[in-house]
Amino acid sequence: MSASPERVFAHIDDHERLSSHMSQSSWRMGGGRMKTTLDERRGQSVGSHIRVSGRILGLELSLNEVVTEREPPNRKVWETVGSPRLLVIGSYLMGFEVTRRGSGSHLRVFIDYAWPHPWPQRWLGRALGGSYARWCTQSMVSDAVRQFASDAKPSSTGVA
Repeated sequence: MSASPERVFAHIDDHERLSSHMSQSSWRMGGGRMKTTLDERRGQSVGSHIRVSGRILGLELSLNEVVTEREPPNRKVWETVGSPRLLVIGSYLMGFEVTRRGSGSHLRVFIDYAWPHPWPQRWLGRALGGSYARWCTQSMVSDAVRQFASDAKPSSTGVA
C-alpha cells in the first residue's frame, strides 16, 4: 500500500472496523453475525477490553479480548481472556504489524490460536480452524487494501 504506516495503523486500529467481516451475515459466519462492544478506551490502549458476541448456526458465541501491546504506528496485539465460547477456534492471540515499505506500507495480520476445548468442537476446529483463521486475517488485510485502493499496489500473496 502506498499509504503511510500512520494512516494504515489509524485505519486498522479501529476494532469495530477491524472486525466488520464478522458483523455481516455470510455463509462463513453460518448465517449469523457478531457484535463488537468496546470499553471507554475503544480498544486503543494497553489494557483496553473488547467484547464480541452473537449467534452463529443458532449457537450463542462470545469472547472477551484485552489489548496487550500497542506501539503506533507499527504494532498492536490483543488476546482472549477467560474462556471464549467459539466454534472452530479456542483462545487466541492476534495482532498486526505495519512496516514502512518504500514510500508506503506493508501490513501483516497474524493469529495464534488453540483448538476449542469441548471435545465435540475439537474435530470441527481441526477441520475448519485454519480456514477460518485465514479468512479472518485476510479479511482484515483486504479491508485496509480497499480503504487505500487508489494507493494500493497489487499483491499476489494476499498481504498488502
